[in-house]
Amino acid sequence: MTGLRELLREAQGTLRQAGVDPRDATRLARALLARHAGDGALLELVDIPSAALERDLRAAVARRAAREPLQLIVGYVDFRGATIATAPGVFIPRFETELVCGEAVAAARALAGRDEPVRVVDLCTGSGAIATAIAREVPGCLVWAVEQSTPALALAARNAAANGVAVTVVAGDAADALGELDGTVDVVVSNPPYIPPDGVPRDPEVLEWDPPTALYGGGADGLDVPRSVMRSARRLLRPGGVLVMEHADVQGPAVRHDLALLGGFTVIVTLPDLTGRDRMVRATRLAGAPQVRDWHT
Repeated sequence: MTGLRELLREAQGTLRQAGVDPRDATRLARALLARHAGDGALLELVDIPSAALERDLRAAVARRAAREPLQLIVGYVDFRGATIATAPGVFIPRFETELVCGEAVAAARALAGRDEPVRVVDLCTGSGAIATAIAREVPGCLVWAVEQSTPALALAARNAAANGVAVTVVAGDAADALGELDGTVDVVVSNPPYIPPDGVPRDPEVLEWDPPTALYGGGADGLDVPRSVMRSARRLLRPGGVLVMEHADVQGPAVRHDLALLGGFTVIVTLPDLTGRDRMVRATRLAGAPQVRDWHT
């Protein structure tokens, strides 16, 4: 019978050889123990794992060594304190998007306490992580989550319900969804696809597991979908409303330029992630903006 320490050492060696963080062995073991013995079980107290736990851990380590994402193997990811279920074919939320969500939460909280509820729209919601987190962190706000993908749409609805929050999940295109809300929204937030066609991800966990439609933004610069988000934000937001959108670290100048060209926004600023890389834009909606102009004029 294999002891837990020996089993973990073996698993760490397997992952290290595959080029995977060996600490994922312990992460997998903790997640599996919670399934076998309940959320209160402590890995530190396990000496000899059950035959079922050993079998499942070996299988999970093999999957991780084959570069299947850890989040898919355990079936969830923690996102700002919300437990967000994951599923094959749906984009997996990353840590940097928590910072984007945090900017949107701050913008929504600044308006809390008004007579009417704060209105937030999450475009390209994917798993619903941003929408769910905002609904949890800004009590009483109204949140809409827009998504084209049928599997992602179902997962977003499931995640909101599992976290006990109300989110209106809408099947639609970020370019033209929710026309009935035009001019009434306080915060538009989005983590759209933005990778350019020549920016193929290096990590197999991204390249082989995240859906291409959630990665590549379209156009030579990857900004076709983000530009649709910008346009929609301009029509959806009320004067003084805020847009927060994630982008690649090299796209800050282009995104600021496009927002200025579009018109209708002020205080257009690029914000960094925790490593200092430019990863999001924040802009405030002006009143009386001109009509949308062609991007190339």
